[in-house]
Formats: sequence, C-alpha cells, structure tokens
Amino acid sequence: MLNKDAIIASGQRTLRMETEAVGALIPHIDGHFADACEKLVDIEGRVIVTGMGKSGHIGNKIAATLASTGTPSFFVHPAEASHGDMGMITSKDAVLALSNSGNTPELLTLLPLLKRLDITLISMTGNPLSTLAQASDVHLYTGVDTEACPLDLAPTSSTTATLVMGDALAIALLECRGFSAEDFAFSHPGGALGRKLLLKVEDVMVAGASIPSVSPEASLADALMEITAKGLGMTTVLDNQVLQGIFTDGDLRRALEDRPDINSAKIEHLMSRGGKTVSKGMLAAEALGVMEQHSISTLVVVDDNECVEGVIHLLALLKSGIA
Repeated sequence: MLNKDAIIASGQRTLRMETEAVGALIPHIDGHFADACEKLVDIEGRVIVTGMGKSGHIGNKIAATLASTGTPSFFVHPAEASHGDMGMITSKDAVLALSNSGNTPELLTLLPLLKRLDITLISMTGNPLSTLAQASDVHLYTGVDTEACPLDLAPTSSTTATLVMGDALAIALLECRGFSAEDFAFSHPGGALGRKLLLKVEDVMVAGASIPSVSPEASLADALMEITAKGLGMTTVLDNQVLQGIFTDGDLRRALEDRPDINSAKIEHLMSRGGKTVSKGMLAAEALGVMEQHSISTLVVVDDNECVEGVIHLLALLKSGIA
C-alpha cells in the first residue's frame, strides 16, 4: 500500500502526463482538422461515431457532445454493426471511427461496407499508417508518447487525447453552424440551463385581472386593499393603462412617517414615479438580474407605449427554477 505522499505524487503524475498529451495535440489541429469539419458540415445525415472498448466509451461521449451542439449524431457499436446495426447507417451519413491502434478488427470489418455506401469516413487514431487511417477520407492524429498508466497498458492518456480532439471537433462545428445559446437550450429543455435560456417574462408574469392596479386618485386605503387582495406586496398606479408609478411596502413605510389620513391621502402623492420595467419578451433570467441589481422583488411588464401588461415577482422566478 502506498503512503499518502506516494498517492499524491501518483495522481499529480497522471495529470501532468495527460496534460502534456493534450498539449501535444495542438500542432495536429491543422488542415486535416479543417477538412474534417468541412466534410461534416456538408453532410445531409448524421455523424455516426463508432469505436471498441475504451474508445467506444469515449465515442459515446463525443456523439452526445456533437448532438447537443448542433450536429445530429449517435453512437453505433462496431461489433453490433456487423450483426444488424449497419442498417442504422445511411449513405447520407458520415462515420467518425475511433481506434488508438487504427487496426481494431471490428472496425476494419466495417470498412468494405462503408466504402460500398460511399460514406465519408473520418478516423481518429494514434497511427497514421494504420489500415483505418489509410482508408479514411480524413485522418485526425490523436497519438501519445506514453500512457499515464505506469505499465503503459491501460488506455489513459490516449483516451483523454481522443476525447479532447472530439470536443475540439464539436466546438468547431458549433461555430461553423452558428449554433446559438438558444439552440443549445432547445437541446436541454429539462435542465437549469434550458430554463434560463428559454423561459421568458411572459411565461411567469401575472396578467389581466391579477395585476394589482389603482388610479392616481385612489386613496392610500384603496391601495392597501389592492395590495392585500393581489398578494404581490405592491400595486401599479395606472392612468388609462399607462404606468404612472408603483406603490410598495417601502413607499408605505416612508408615507407613515408623515402620519397621513389613509382615506384622504392620494396615492399619486405617495407612490414612486416610474418604477423598474421590463418587456414580456425578455428572458426571465435577465429579469432576475435586474431585480438583483436593484435589490427589488417585483418588476412591471410594459409594452412599447408604457402600457402595463403584467407584473413579475421574485417568488415566481424562484418557483420556475432559474434562480
């Protein structure tokens, strides 16, 4: 059993070796890499990623990354492809084949079938002279000098290099396609990121009869009744639906210092004029940012003519899961 110092040294050595392996890939992001991107952008179908063993596990991740960044893709196990799953691949697709040696038998078995379909074949290997590399339309070099494994046997540095090359390919394709943050959100609708990028103010605001509102001539008592009835801790002050101001609990505290008659004091003299507003098409996450910036809990939603369309409250944003 290693002592603590030896364990720490082992972990640090692995990270150094894998970092060096990744750094060594940079010169290989070259014309071949650009050719691979151009071919994958041009295909009508999907990118079929395939690989055996640890390369297969890396291939699954690369396929998922491609799919979530605008390049339709899925993984096909090469052994299963020889037993029926070749039917999942069409002549409109491209194949991205992963193999450190470039001579994995299960992949080589597929080569005649892929050639017969006239499918674009891109490979990632550590051996540019291998059968797979030589048969490919484009070869991307992912070789490493040595594995991080002290026995130089377990795929470690080589799988990391392949994974990073796959990420580089996916991000380059993302930029080639002009893939946006909103596009990404549509691929992740169930996650927090999707909610932040897809949820808009109009999806969480109160509208219609639920909007707390009084006229400028309303009394303080009327305003308090409206605030209590609508439960948002504030009311808008409207003149023909156009926002004149807002009255909040903070305004109430300030008004009480002068001990007004709640039945005769007019809200137009006690309200805060204007108020922070947003549009209903704004992202809810942006509205949350406005609230945080100004330390407030509500925003009034207005149209281009300053007519009130709704009110959005911090609690609604919290319940939506974006905060």
